[in-house]
Amino acid sequence: MERLITWIEIKEKTSKLDKSLKYYGVPRGGQYISALLNPVDSPEEADVIIDDLIESGATKKRYKELYPNKKFIALFEKKHGDDWLVFPWETKEEPVEDNFKRILQYLGEDTEREGLKDTPKRYIKFMKEFLEPKEFNFTSFDGEGTDEMIIQTNIPFYSLCEHHTAPFFGVANVAYIPSDKIVGLSKLARTVDLYANRFQNQERITTQIAERIQQELNPIGVAVSLKAQHLCMCMRGVKKHDTWTITSKLLGVFKEDLNARNEFLSYIK
Repeated sequence: MERLITWIEIKEKTSKLDKSLKYYGVPRGGQYISALLNPVDSPEEADVIIDDLIESGATKKRYKELYPNKKFIALFEKKHGDDWLVFPWETKEEPVEDNFKRILQYLGEDTEREGLKDTPKRYIKFMKEFLEPKEFNFTSFDGEGTDEMIIQTNIPFYSLCEHHTAPFFGVANVAYIPSDKIVGLSKLARTVDLYANRFQNQERITTQIAERIQQELNPIGVAVSLKAQHLCMCMRGVKKHDTWTITSKLLGVFKEDLNARNEFLSYIK
């Protein structure tokens, strides 16, 4: 949800600040704030570096490293789970895709050429579609008499590396041994997508899939294995193009019983 910050709120907060001090506004939100105070043109001239919002803390950290003797403040602070704060200078007159357009321009691209003209809009649409949680009902049934392993192999998945935003993709193998409940087969693949279609790391996806199945079905055991190729490793850094990463999470009997574990591994080879 969005919450619109009003000029009244901003003026109330700035009225409590010492206007005898010199303020440098962090581009670009902080510049609007400093203009209401005593603005200067550079951090070196300032007594205080000011921003409109602290969200991840990255901007504050950068300025504190560059200017350790300068005080850094922000009028607002957004924590994980809070509403998305919209300032008066961030109205709908400036679409969110303009931010991606500026990144392309920073990288030296001509954003008005035919191939890139609509790319920012397409990119935002893609990200919203991919990252939107695909919740579903974890429909289960009476599993009486079913006491052997149920396994689904080669489930394709796609995700985005949370460190570089580059894609990684591969296949998931999911198995469980029921106690008293079984689940609709499509729900195993949906569980994979639910945790993969995010900014993620492979290890966390593997654990979340296993823990969700354990939570929903309380089976005798759960086994999950993911095999993926990471473009952040293929295209940058060490640039190893045919390297695969395998992760696994074993719960219950799969962790405790060697025979159950070996049976699962034999199916996914």
